[in-house]
Amino acid sequence: MRGTLSGAVHAGSPRAAARVRRAPAIFPDRRPLCGTSGHHRGMEAQHVAVLREILASTPWVERTEEFARTLRRTRDPGGLLLVGTPDDEPWHLAAHLDDESRYAGLPQLAPSLVRWNPPPDAPSHLRIGLERLEQARRGETLFVVAEEDAAPVPLLERVDDARRTGATVLALDQGGGELAALANDAISLTPDTAPLTFEGLQHLVSTAAGQPDARRKAGLRDRLHRFLDVVSGPRILD
Repeated sequence: MRGTLSGAVHAGSPRAAARVRRAPAIFPDRRPLCGTSGHHRGMEAQHVAVLREILASTPWVERTEEFARTLRRTRDPGGLLLVGTPDDEPWHLAAHLDDESRYAGLPQLAPSLVRWNPPPDAPSHLRIGLERLEQARRGETLFVVAEEDAAPVPLLERVDDARRTGATVLALDQGGGELAALANDAISLTPDTAPLTFEGLQHLVSTAAGQPDARRKAGLRDRLHRFLDVVSGPRILD
């Protein structure tokens, strides 16, 4: 299923500010690049909860939950390949998916961030280049995030190749063009009419990914426990 969702209220989409917020975050179980405090994570959790409440009467919450269910079908750890565009790598989303993987006990949600030009001296988990997409296979998921109006042709070519080799292709974009057509499932945001920003959409998806179906109807106690887990910040590994 794919489609473009829209709404009556527009929250704006300051790209420059969003890209600053997306600067290298953390992968706690590997090596933090720059720390994010428990307080900051708690504030983000509050913002997502408020956003879900605001959008409760719209299709957005249910649609992102449906999309997240496909993410959780990734078969093995390391099989979720997350890639952006050459000018905008989805660091922030990668960090949130990594968090959700740990909090929910779903190791297959920890993303492999695929980079266009990884520095040769970067840590191994941040040195995954586009050649990894050539190895994509059935049971793996290629998650493409493209805030640009039209995904670049080299990205579209790699997406097409990955789908042909059996990988499930998921996409978030703002164009609803060729990328959405290539994907097995895509959510295309229309900036002029959508009731949330592109960054807000990513938050909804990552939060929903950490909530398996059996827990989606959890009561207040369970939701409070999950919120406290987020507020406490990442575990420090020896």
